[in-house]
Amino acid sequence: MTKQHHPFHLVFYSPWPLLTSFSVMSCLISSVYWIVNKDFTITGLSTLATILSCSQWWRDVSRESTFLGYHTNLVVNGLRWGMILFITSEIFFFFSFFWTFFHSSLSPNFELGMLWPPLGIQAINPFQVPLLNTVVLLSSGITVTLSHHNIIKKKAQQTSLYLIITLLLGVYFTCLQGWEYWEASYSFSDSSFGSAFFLATGFHGLHVCVGSLFLFFCLIRHKMNMFSNAHHVGFEMAIWYWHFVDVVWLFLYGFLYWWSF
Repeated sequence: MTKQHHPFHLVFYSPWPLLTSFSVMSCLISSVYWIVNKDFTITGLSTLATILSCSQWWRDVSRESTFLGYHTNLVVNGLRWGMILFITSEIFFFFSFFWTFFHSSLSPNFELGMLWPPLGIQAINPFQVPLLNTVVLLSSGITVTLSHHNIIKKKAQQTSLYLIITLLLGVYFTCLQGWEYWEASYSFSDSSFGSAFFLATGFHGLHVCVGSLFLFFCLIRHKMNMFSNAHHVGFEMAIWYWHFVDVVWLFLYGFLYWWSF
């Protein structure tokens, strides 16, 4: 390894960012093909390629951080700002969904029956499965925070325990969300209400799945002793992302479920 006399990380050439970009683009394009032609083959292969390229990319980042020592305090600070900007972009992403929802709900047109929810659509009761999902997701926010406090206090066993509980709650939330979709009396194509509902909650569910994977890899790295009480920026970012998912759900529950009921 060449000696360096500066605190910056000059990254090596890597194929993974480009391959990940192409595989994610393929996922998005093939998902349209899947919806239209009911064929999941290309989407499945694209998803598999995305998972493989991301895992290799994250493996290299973990090596650079843990074994090569490239993540200095200055680099870590830059990574934190990068995550903040990423979450900010995600906020605007969901803002567009809420904009669509309020545009349709505050001034329903003639085709919607001048009503919201539109005529013929029975909205989901917010005090049943959605309320349970809210409790589950907020509880997972508490357990992941406890996990973070325990890693700072050098309590490895408690850190793993609370992280596993968080993952179980995340999986439980996803299962409940899928069951809710299965039992819904309307579909994605049932007016702007169905489109806005399934688009917003569906993308939130996707973020829950991504956040669960993020925390799962953090659990693996913690078990491999790659985190310390002072150096666990990857875990911090996963926690930030999970809390972002929590907050978005509160807005989804308040407007798409409760206010629309």
